[in-house]
Amino acid sequence: MQIIKGLEWTFDTVAGQYEKMRPEYVSELYEDIFRYKQIDQTSHALEVGIGGGQATLPILKTGCKVTAVEYGKNFSQLCRHKFREFPDFSVVTSKFEDFAGAGNSYDLIYSASAFHWVPEETGYPKVFDLLKSGGVFARFANHPYMDKSREELHQALQKIYDVYMPNSTEGSEYGEKEAESRAEIAGKYGFTDIGYKIYHRTRSFTAKEYTALLGTYSDHMVIEEETRKMFFSEIEEVINRFGGQITLYDTIDLQLARKP
Repeated sequence: MQIIKGLEWTFDTVAGQYEKMRPEYVSELYEDIFRYKQIDQTSHALEVGIGGGQATLPILKTGCKVTAVEYGKNFSQLCRHKFREFPDFSVVTSKFEDFAGAGNSYDLIYSASAFHWVPEETGYPKVFDLLKSGGVFARFANHPYMDKSREELHQALQKIYDVYMPNSTEGSEYGEKEAESRAEIAGKYGFTDIGYKIYHRTRSFTAKEYTALLGTYSDHMVIEEETRKMFFSEIEEVINRFGGQITLYDTIDLQLARKP
């Protein structure tokens, strides 16, 4: 998926579909976060960009208080309902850049597949200010890659993309170099004890499921509706021609940094 600045508003228009189709995160990721920073009933965590709440439940299960900052009104309402059984959960509908939180207030600030929408020069200093001394920033994201086990399927899909999204390219698979580079950003803003982890998994989809997933990607969502329908119909036809299943190869990266 291409990241096009200014399209962050698009996700909220398909909040229910996004919540259904976007993946949660592997349990090992949370285990690494909690080894790095102990969180319990006395802690206060802040989630930046909760979206459909894919990353929220494991944090809530620690018993800590969780405040989410979410730009989308539909996502905010969806997550208030989704986590209504947790009395210490709340959502503030706001851009993170505009969030008026008190400094030195949070033990953990985390953001899942969302922090790239926040300008670096604004986001990192704000996180630093909001954290208590010894508090931790956990930034993580899912990076899906093509079905590399079937090159013929990939090439057939690429021909469709060349017609409907000619400037879209798959690029290289996300890896150690990219994760390390992203982790190092925190050092520019006063964070210490910086590290990163990488996790891998695969996810398989039917043709219909796959286009439903694509319908939650901002660069696909802005295509004119009738054109998008033809685009997705051709994608489904190709996947069905190649056996009716497509597999994505996910790389999940976690960056951890501490406020001195």
